[in-house]
Amino acid sequence: MLSLIYLIGSVTFIVGLKMLSNPATARKGNAIAAGGMALAILGTIFLYRHNGHGLHNYGWIITGLVVGGVIGLISARRVKMTAMPEMVSLFNGMGGACAALISVVEFEYMAGTLADIPNVHGQLGIIFAGMIIGAVSFAGSVIAWGKLNGRIRDISFQGQHIVNLSVLAVIMLLTLFVTVTLPSATVALFATVLVLSLVYGIFFVLPIGGADMPVVISLLNSFTGVAAACGGFLYNNPVMLTGGILVGSAGTILTILMCKAMNRSLKNVLIGAFGGAKAGGVTREQGAYKEIGLSDTAVVMAYAHKVMIVPGYGLAVAQAQHACHELETLLEARGVEVRYAIHPVAGRMPGHMNVLLAEADVPYDKLLEMEQANGQFNTTDVVLILGANDVVNPAAKSDPSSPIYGMPILEVENARSVIVNKRSMKPGYAGIENDLFFQPKTSMLFGDAKQVLQQLVAEIVNSL
Repeated sequence: MLSLIYLIGSVTFIVGLKMLSNPATARKGNAIAAGGMALAILGTIFLYRHNGHGLHNYGWIITGLVVGGVIGLISARRVKMTAMPEMVSLFNGMGGACAALISVVEFEYMAGTLADIPNVHGQLGIIFAGMIIGAVSFAGSVIAWGKLNGRIRDISFQGQHIVNLSVLAVIMLLTLFVTVTLPSATVALFATVLVLSLVYGIFFVLPIGGADMPVVISLLNSFTGVAAACGGFLYNNPVMLTGGILVGSAGTILTILMCKAMNRSLKNVLIGAFGGAKAGGVTREQGAYKEIGLSDTAVVMAYAHKVMIVPGYGLAVAQAQHACHELETLLEARGVEVRYAIHPVAGRMPGHMNVLLAEADVPYDKLLEMEQANGQFNTTDVVLILGANDVVNPAAKSDPSSPIYGMPILEVENARSVIVNKRSMKPGYAGIENDLFFQPKTSMLFGDAKQVLQQLVAEIVNSL
């Protein structure tokens, strides 16, 4: 019966992941996968048998499930959309910590009888792999969480990459030494590798700047999946193995897609510190920008044939997705075609803008990916940019000295007119000045995104 439950759980993970690839079915897919996980957990608690005996310490197990479930439920319900990336990073870190602790417990169980265990070298290899990857994921995710919410700044020093590689080399050499020779100091060496793995996880993420956070989050997510898969191998547990493999492979594919969207190799992300404190490049004289008022914006948008909205982190900060949807509905009632142009790395995590707009019930077919949107900008009358910055910066195409040169962007400058809503003229998260703001067809509409959108709606309703 337990094997059947594990099979069902594995199938639900696969089906759920497939459904997550489409926004229209993503919520249902998430529920199906969560249901499979719940079934696997309950099956393990009540049906698992080893030498005729079930699990022990049911009180602790149930208490842990209840406490963790309550904390997770409350946190998920209270989190703001702007804080979703750091919550994802923190929860992912907890998964890495769990995988590392599994390895620690299993090593402690085996430590006194290593010489008597069949295939001990393979077992130790799996334990060390789960511990190292899980610890790196945990420490790195905690640092990413701190960087995303502003508690931790980008920190780098001369020769940091050499130090990182040296720490990683020591971890690998110690692991190989222990698993092959089984020395008498195995416990002390295991503890040393654990500490070094945590240190490496911290140093690994510290120098990486904010513009690369979507890549880092997806990479750390894949680490956690691989660590969980190691636990599946260790326990010969098919549902744990399947879940870990799916998370690891999906995270790896997503990391590759994020790198492609930024026209950067993973190596450059990990060692280049793009978007960090030193990524701003050389500031040069840009000239003057022009402002536009609410009334003029309302007229331009209300009488346009086609409007493209580009959401960015400023939209999330202002919690303006519902006001944006209201403006979209109002414009469409006047016969204006409205679409959304979504850049793959807009926001602070992969799919941030898609999640944000889905919360406001924006129809999925109105969300255009970058390639689709770029093909339509030349037939667009007005582009309204809401808090996006680096993903619309023409310097990525025209300035070889720019840190973002070569990154695919939303080519909004091809539209007839561009209106940019920002709080101020400060650079975006990557710390790079945006050439778009100073182009002749661009107008700046300053203010909080939510307030500006609400005032635009009122202006269109009352004046036109």
